[in-house]
Amino acid sequence: MDFDYEMIADQENVARPEDGIHVLGMYMEGCKWDKDNFCVGESEPKILFAECPMIWIKPAKKVDIDIGTRFNMPMYKTMERKGTLATTGHSTNFIGFVIMPINTDARHWIKRGAALILSLND
Repeated sequence: MDFDYEMIADQENVARPEDGIHVLGMYMEGCKWDKDNFCVGESEPKILFAECPMIWIKPAKKVDIDIGTRFNMPMYKTMERKGTLATTGHSTNFIGFVIMPINTDARHWIKRGAALILSLND
């Protein structure tokens, strides 16, 4: 599904997906969205958080996902990248990974600490 990212602020004009959901209101830490190249890009100097574009979260079987030249960006509830250890063995602050398009090696974004944050306040 293609989006006109200039129209994100006007959420009424974005069609509902047949499968999954659109998520708007997240922040990117350690990176920004490069709308010219349609991928994760370098942060602006002295800017810690950038608004993330609307993302289509679509359910899929793990075996059907080909990461290719994309990056498994971690998503956290808050800016703290820690939480108490749940019975599942995962942090209560960690939500999961979002596959994001990149034009550099994934290790570059790992070193930058790139992540999606849902709330800048605790």
